[in-house]
Parts: sequence; C-alpha cells; structure tokens
Amino acid sequence: QVQLVESGGGLVQAGGSLRLSCAASGSIFSSYPMGWFRQPPGKERELVGSISQSGSTYYADSVKGRFTISRDNAKNTVYLQMDSLKPEDTAVYYCAADSDGYRVLPVTTRAFDLWGQGTQVTVSS
Repeated sequence: QVQLVESGGGLVQAGGSLRLSCAASGSIFSSYPMGWFRQPPGKERELVGSISQSGSTYYADSVKGRFTISRDNAKNTVYLQMDSLKPEDTAVYYCAADSDGYRVLPVTTRAFDLWGQGTQVTVSS
C-alpha cells in the first residue's frame, strides 16, 4: 500500500510562490497517475491538476499558467509549483494517487483512491 505525505505548505503573500512536495512510500509509485487537490474553507475538494506516469499533465482552468505539476519517479515524489499565488488559492492541499491502473490521466476526484493528509496553504492579500 502506498502512503502519501505532503509538505511545503505555509503562509505566503499574494504574488508569491510555494512548492509543495508529496513523498510516496512503495516501489510502484512510478506506475500511478498522481493528482493534486485543494479544499478551500467551507468548500468542496477540487482537482488542481494531475500528472500521468510519463509526465503528461492536466490543470484546472483556475490555476493554468500559474501552477506546475512534476514528478521524480526516482525519488517517489510529485511536486506542485505554485506561482503568482492569489488569496483565493488558500486551501488545504492534498496529493492523491490513482492505483487502479486503467487511467492514463485521471481528471475526476473519484478516480483517486489513495490520499495524503493534506498541507495548509494560506495566501495573504
């Protein structure tokens, strides 16, 4: 069973940058598509973006051009680089894995079955 641990959250001013990391235990990490999600206060969890095994990516419109997802399979780690942050980016950020093996680039919440504990990102105005 793969376990996911996020890190890198914190408080940043609007316009700033943060890089989140998600470290995965388990030797088959490289075979899983991965995703980043966020849950703003009082709102539902939403997909930020996802990355396939080979590095193809999908982004939500709200973050396209500002956020970048990457992965280092040798380090069992996926990253979320967040630039030009806005107060509306404030949320708990989660990484997730799709372990089913049927999807190349999942883009729905229900496709992901393994979740980290989340890390808080707060963007001040």
